[in-house]
Amino acid sequence: MKKILILAGGYSKEKDISIQTAKSVLYELNKDKKYIIKVVNPDGQFVKVLREFKPNVVLNLLHGRYGEDGYIQAILESEKVKYTHSGVLSSSLAIDKELSKKIFLKNKILTPKYLKYSFKNSLNKKNILKKLKSKFGFPLIIKPLNEGSSVNVFICNKKNVIKNINKLQEYGEILFEKYIPGREIQVAILSGNILGAIELKPKRKFYDYEAKYNPKAKTEHIIPIKISKKKYDEVTNIALKAHKILKCRGVSRSDFRFYKNKFYLLETNTQPGMTSLSLVPEIAKFNNITFKNLINKILSDASIYK
Repeated sequence: MKKILILAGGYSKEKDISIQTAKSVLYELNKDKKYIIKVVNPDGQFVKVLREFKPNVVLNLLHGRYGEDGYIQAILESEKVKYTHSGVLSSSLAIDKELSKKIFLKNKILTPKYLKYSFKNSLNKKNILKKLKSKFGFPLIIKPLNEGSSVNVFICNKKNVIKNINKLQEYGEILFEKYIPGREIQVAILSGNILGAIELKPKRKFYDYEAKYNPKAKTEHIIPIKISKKKYDEVTNIALKAHKILKCRGVSRSDFRFYKNKFYLLETNTQPGMTSLSLVPEIAKFNNITFKNLINKILSDASIYK
């Protein structure tokens, strides 16, 4: 029987979502009765458990820092074990919002204007407001450099931007980004091929953490998206290009804003969620791929990076 070690939980602010993802995936895998499965939180005993269990494959269902940034991937590679999703380099590049933007721009992919800010610099309220107004105008976005699930992302106006900046001091560095209004479109890539796209209409200001994971937020999911074939092909091919240039593996999801007939790539996620409200399973289902088959495709893409 094939042995699968599932990594779930972790230490990021997305720990709860990782656990929800693991429960959904475990439920599907257990239907088969052909796997021996162990679910592990990667704590200090993780390597010991890994060596004792000797899995055929590690199914990485962690989100955010330490699970999606190349950290856990480096440990798995050092242990020479097959694991799912992207490798060390692509994980670390995709989660770093500044580095990924530089790569997008170098490859002629449109992304919102941005500015990195370090808290090592003293925060002079007057100067920073002047700089932000001249570069972006208001409203604007502030976000951590390396979080997922829209954790600690704020849409700011001139009155509350300083207050929100101060909320993010724990990160050391943050990103300012031009606010792009318009439609929210997300595209999934699976095994190096376009899986499909979905549009989101949040009832909240934007598709934030609550809109993503709380059913009470009542975010509207629109699939198929109401867009011309030409524009559909354009956005899905941009997502495929991002997947390839970041050297992603398995599954990825790219998030876009569609404004004035242009697509702005916000970020590419290498560990998209697999909960009951998650987008990749929904896109897969629309394209006649069951949740079980989706998981099996992700498992079949597992490998040991050199």
